[in-house]
Amino acid sequence: MTNLITGLIGLALMIAFLGILLVWIKAIPLIIIVVCVVVLAVIDFVRSLRTNGAPR
Repeated sequence: MTNLITGLIGLALMIAFLGILLVWIKAIPLIIIVVCVVVLAVIDFVRSLRTNGAPR
């Protein structure tokens, strides 16, 4: 449960920070990179939750 809460807080802060950067710097390549990074971070977060919760 702790991993879920801290992970969601971390993802939310990262997305907020990168969103502010995207508002200030309106460059298409940067937008593409940020979207890819956020998608990969969410995928990694979901995978880590699934592997930590699986019985051994």
